[in-house]
Amino acid sequence: MRVVAFVPGSIGDQVLFFPTLDDLKRSYPDALIDVVVEPRSKAAYRVSKSVHEVLTFDYKDRNSLADWGNLVGTIRDREYDVAITAGESWFVGLFLWLTGIPTRIGFQGSGANFLTSVVSPNTSQYIPSMYHDLLQPLGIKTPCPPLAVNILKPDIEWAQQQQKRLGINDTGYILLSGGSGKLSQINGADTSYPVASWQQIIQDCQRKQPDLPVVVIKETEDDKFVSSLVESCPGIKVIAIDDVGKLTAIIGGASLMLSLNSAPLQVAIAVQTYTIALLGSTDPGKILPTSDKFLAIKSPTGKTADIAPATVLEKIWGG
Repeated sequence: MRVVAFVPGSIGDQVLFFPTLDDLKRSYPDALIDVVVEPRSKAAYRVSKSVHEVLTFDYKDRNSLADWGNLVGTIRDREYDVAITAGESWFVGLFLWLTGIPTRIGFQGSGANFLTSVVSPNTSQYIPSMYHDLLQPLGIKTPCPPLAVNILKPDIEWAQQQQKRLGINDTGYILLSGGSGKLSQINGADTSYPVASWQQIIQDCQRKQPDLPVVVIKETEDDKFVSSLVESCPGIKVIAIDDVGKLTAIIGGASLMLSLNSAPLQVAIAVQTYTIALLGSTDPGKILPTSDKFLAIKSPTGKTADIAPATVLEKIWGG
């Protein structure tokens, strides 16, 4: 069986879809599963356990009919048996109908008339569980499995080298993910938290746990953010990361991570690193599983920037 899944969105959105792909592969171990994602999100599948091939298409671009036609041809050539779409676009529904794929599964929405099986989205539940409901028309009615990723050996070795370089391989470390680079973005997420607030949190951690280093993730787009932290908190360590594999390995080695609503947050969940998430208006129950390892701090105003550093520190030291 050949399956193709259409998953728009950021790297973080892809990780949230991983349990659906993993359970599909578990139920149909001989199936070849491909995905069609935006170019910015292709990197997520470096740590996927279940995907055979990643095709790219910029759903948000002003695509011409020729662009859509080329994609129809590409999909037709692969002769898929099943298509699953995580979106509700009328145009994507029409597109799937044009591909001629016999089984077309998606959520109830504007494109539902072009699908062979329609699932009513339960938007109040944990997002991976909502996606997992798309497997019901294939006879898969097991509970949604937890997020999981596959960390490759070269990425583990790279992370070990970085830890040794920074002198943190024996001490463990607190990892901070507060930037806004392409690895971190999640569609529609409020990911703005003041540098001054981060500084207060870091300085308190350094004062109370001087032997537990604070490490900041730096992406290419985060130069100003990271340089401001280094200037005010000279004892912090910085790790520059440019791909999801390295990101996953570094998060996996942390003792604790502090994160905004971002792709690193979902990776931390997948590798079971203790994490405190700073959230704006997002419902914690939609993006965090029920676990003592993952704590949420939700802003009283709906804006992440309004979370008081004292509230974060209370969670850190009070657990």
